[in-house]
Amino acid sequence: MAQKPSIPKGTRDFSPLEMAKRNYIFNTIREVYALYGFQQIETPAMENLSTLMGKYGEEGDKLLFKILNSGDFLKGEPLSPADGSSNALAAKICEKGLRYDLTVPFARFVVQHREELALPFKRYQIQPVWRADRPQKGRYREFYQCDADVVGSESLLNEVELMQIIDTVFTRFGVRVCIKINNRKILSGIAEIIGQADKIVDITVAIDKLDKIGLDGVNAELKENGIPAEAIEKLQPIINLKGTNSEKLNTMRSVLADSEIGLKGVEECEYIISKLGSLNNQIELDLTLARGLNYYTGAIFEVKALDVEIGSITGGGRYDNLTGIFGMPGLSGVGISFGADRIFDVLNQLDLYPKDAVSTTKILFVNFGEKEMDYCLPIIAKLRAAGISTEIYPDSSKMKKQMSYANAKDIPYVAIVGETEMAEGKITLKNMATGEQQLLTIKEVTDIQL
Repeated sequence: MAQKPSIPKGTRDFSPLEMAKRNYIFNTIREVYALYGFQQIETPAMENLSTLMGKYGEEGDKLLFKILNSGDFLKGEPLSPADGSSNALAAKICEKGLRYDLTVPFARFVVQHREELALPFKRYQIQPVWRADRPQKGRYREFYQCDADVVGSESLLNEVELMQIIDTVFTRFGVRVCIKINNRKILSGIAEIIGQADKIVDITVAIDKLDKIGLDGVNAELKENGIPAEAIEKLQPIINLKGTNSEKLNTMRSVLADSEIGLKGVEECEYIISKLGSLNNQIELDLTLARGLNYYTGAIFEVKALDVEIGSITGGGRYDNLTGIFGMPGLSGVGISFGADRIFDVLNQLDLYPKDAVSTTKILFVNFGEKEMDYCLPIIAKLRAAGISTEIYPDSSKMKKQMSYANAKDIPYVAIVGETEMAEGKITLKNMATGEQQLLTIKEVTDIQL
């Protein structure tokens, strides 16, 4: 017996219904990006390994999918390299790899095409990325990223617009979210005033557990991580930070009075929040937010869904030297990335897909034979020209079989054409939900809100 076909672990097939839902997500995000003047680019699935290696740290390098050189690449090569490492062998037989994210290829794109780009450059990119990770629930080896970045401008107005984009997208989806904001400079300021600059990650990880383990638990964890008692004492107003965004900012202004970088972070947060005005979703200053610490240099954002238990569904921040890795230093940028797979799960759980986003064919014409088909084809052409998705059953099979097809595809209307309809120049339209039938002219059919 032939082996049943399968796909690699950590990859997925998407059915027509899933694709309709995914396209609804991508199209909504794409439309909003375009509203704000972002332009779409695409980069190749594979990049030169020299572009990718060393950009994601040692762990990231291990997770790169490498592509074997074509041709007889092993000719004259010992199968076991002198140092016995697979990396040394890979370096000799692989020159290319699949992209790990969209950010490094974007940096390469900006440097390679800098003569053609008008700065600031606002780009968005919706493409798959690949990671040779251990597949587990919610973690795939192939998945999509939906990034938007502005490079070549240090203005905080870019941060403001990205927050508005997030708000607009989730409002269109009908999902209530909390947009959390923080600033890398505030975190640096905190570490500076308590004299623990190298412990900033431990500090934010501990503070982040306040809801779960309480104040005593947080302080105990800080102590375990080697943070001295007087530093923990200074952290108390930060750990207990409560109130409105402006109250939190005022507290931070007094706590960070002796830190120039910390005060700069407070000022930046205040500016972004003040310029946002009223959003449909809440925005919250959250000092426990510490994503991508080695990477971000200014504002950092994260979005949580309020009605579904799930991790962050969008994130991003300001970085100062995206293109420095390719020899073009000093180009500041800020970006966000929507987590399409998590958004897909949220919209599924809350059942928020609009009906017309997931249904395709609106009318199925029943096929009674050659003569009826000849009558129907010009009508079908007119309906399609009017933007109505229409199909005709390809064979003159039994009526029951054709109706079953309409039900299986969730087609809302079936058009029936026999002698009577042809004589009158009309069609009978059957509503599959109610069973109601109407004899209509072509114009009447195109006027119905299908």
